[in-house]
Amino acid sequence: MRGLSSPSVQGNGAMKKWGFIAMHAGVAAAFIFLLQRFSLNASLESSLLWALTFAVCAAGLAYKQSNR
Repeated sequence: MRGLSSPSVQGNGAMKKWGFIAMHAGVAAAFIFLLQRFSLNASLESSLLWALTFAVCAAGLAYKQSNR
């Protein structure tokens, strides 16, 4: 019975890991978008491009940290 419960625990941990990565990317994207758009008065296209860039970088960093 112990072998049957092991994969569900790993699956739950994997969902938490990917949720953490998505949350990290979303917060970074929102932060840089709001900073660019409203504080620095950048154009919408530029703000979205920077938000996407920061989201990808933040997701990569969160992925690296979750594998430590």
